[in-house]
Amino acid sequence: MNKKRYALWTSTIVAASLFLSGCQLLTGYKKIDEADSAKAWVGKVQPIDGEVNIMCVGTYHCEIVQIDHTLIIAPDSHEPVNPQMVEAPPNYNATNPAQMNMDMTPLLNKNSIKVVPLTASGVPGLTNYYARMMPKKHEIHVNFYPEKNMEYVERFAMIHDFVESGTYQLRAYQKKTSAQSGSLLETASPEPLCIELLQGNKVQRRFCKQLGAEHQGEFVETDMVNTDSTATTSKKITTL
Repeated sequence: MNKKRYALWTSTIVAASLFLSGCQLLTGYKKIDEADSAKAWVGKVQPIDGEVNIMCVGTYHCEIVQIDHTLIIAPDSHEPVNPQMVEAPPNYNATNPAQMNMDMTPLLNKNSIKVVPLTASGVPGLTNYYARMMPKKHEIHVNFYPEKNMEYVERFAMIHDFVESGTYQLRAYQKKTSAQSGSLLETASPEPLCIELLQGNKVQRRFCKQLGAEHQGEFVETDMVNTDSTATTSKKITTL
């Protein structure tokens, strides 16, 4: 039987309503439509044999805020919580991080985590980072900012067994529905927001926000072979 699983998501809206009577405001969701490839958003990840690199892409800004029990990027300052965790060259320039040429040291042990400045953010003054960690089961917490400000955030948490080393992405995009039911709610709302976990160029997992009344606002992981919600069962993903 196909299965569908719930990710641990919450949405926080500090600003006023994002929707106006059947009209969609021009927000970061428009930018998501343009983000077909991570190359449009991020610089070059410098992989190290035996390690996992994890980054987030697809919105104006996103941050890996926590890995397991380790805090990574502070949601208030949008900077690394521990400066000693950052691996950057002495001449690192946050306004032009694409010019980095780093000689990175391998991680010390299976619990070590490092963050690397990757590229300038779509939000002025901020930097996108990617994280380095060892292959094993990890709980990853990410904040996505679909608007070009920090007033609206989508919070996502996922447990994944990173069996293989390599580069992984958590990529946000809008799901394009083939048909609408014609309900007023669907007409007034944007296309569902989805997140894909990619290993290299291959999609490993997919999560999409549900607009139906039963799971309003929840993000559900669907089977990669058959994502028909009427033919699947579901269960909650628990934290570590």
